Amino acid sequence: MRFRHPDGSTVHLAYCTNVHPAETLDGVLAQLRDHCEPVRRRLGRDRLGIGLWLAKDAAHALVTDPSALRALRTELDRRGLEVVTLNGFPYEGFGAEEVKYRVYRPDWADPERLVHTTALARVLAQLLPDDITEGSVSTLPLAWRTAYDDDRAARARAALTTLAERLDALHELTGRSLRVGLEPEPGCTVETTADALAPLTAIGHDRIGICVDTCHLATSFEDPHTALDALTEARVPIVKSQLSAALHAEHPRLPEVRAALAAFDEPRFLHQTRTTTATGLRGTDDLGEALTGDALPDTTPWRAHFHVPLHAPPAAPLTSTLPVLKAALTRLVGGTHPLTRHLEVETYTWQALPPELRPRTRAQLVDGIAAELTLARDLLTDLGLKELP
Repeated sequence: MRFRHPDGSTVHLAYCTNVHPAETLDGVLAQLRDHCEPVRRRLGRDRLGIGLWLAKDAAHALVTDPSALRALRTELDRRGLEVVTLNGFPYEGFGAEEVKYRVYRPDWADPERLVHTTALARVLAQLLPDDITEGSVSTLPLAWRTAYDDDRAARARAALTTLAERLDALHELTGRSLRVGLEPEPGCTVETTADALAPLTAIGHDRIGICVDTCHLATSFEDPHTALDALTEARVPIVKSQLSAALHAEHPRLPEVRAALAAFDEPRFLHQTRTTTATGLRGTDDLGEALTGDALPDTTPWRAHFHVPLHAPPAAPLTSTLPVLKAALTRLVGGTHPLTRHLEVETYTWQALPPELRPRTRAQLVDGIAAELTLARDLLTDLGLKELP
């Protein structure tokens, strides 16, 4: 979906396909048929933006076989789909029964991460619509914190510098300008936007910036205006923003609140949980840890890294951090000029929701994704953007 900003530029809205498990190119093609095109039809649009997630094997197949890449581009066009952004965070196995810490491997100190991200950039350069010259790729925020030391930090910095040089060369070769954004996430070396300032300014290249995920922003209790102002002042490029909402518990001490939270403690994904104290942010790596004993203070609100559907916050006594998303979006695209032109709804946890909230059919999932995109569209038009055909 495309929108015209009051300054005349085009802002893109997509939804991320990491909600649909697929490790191979055949799986990606099936996603387009079974999910993406039906979402477009459900919205009644001639064109729908998707943020493709390409696992290692699918990306390798595309970058090594030009005919396969052409076939994918043809299939996107045939189904009324367009791609300006890729989710390069998960490497493989994102649809596994247990993902947890595996999603952070390989990290930016491992050569495989540079190889994979380079492949994604080369693929995206060929998938961009004919009238679009700018693409974006989101990636993990360097590494999970426990696997990082000075040596690995130096290797990660060198890899990102090499990536920037390759993106420059790709621009010269294709005329397509690709940028990669580190996506701050709780528990990682770069947990907050503030944590991103030092490594990104050290790299000092405008093709390497940040991807602002509004669920992660909220989970770490960052004020969106303060965070985005700091990025702007430091001249860190906001490559893209993922529109998502976290789980919020106002009174975690109450038994009924704990019982409600326990329903979201599931085995597939990591749900880092945070609260604020007089001495700063406190947290656990997973929701189950927070609910066990006194791992977290419970006199102040908790937020958990659980991407809840934008249009359907959980029932009381829980809620979502949709207000944080709205505040961030106002700052991102509500000003004189947009801070980013790539927006991506990223709720990948539909099948990890409590059983009674999960879509039971493919059609129900399509309806849910379409409802999220409708909400995001309405937020954009309320900010003065005009939806384009």
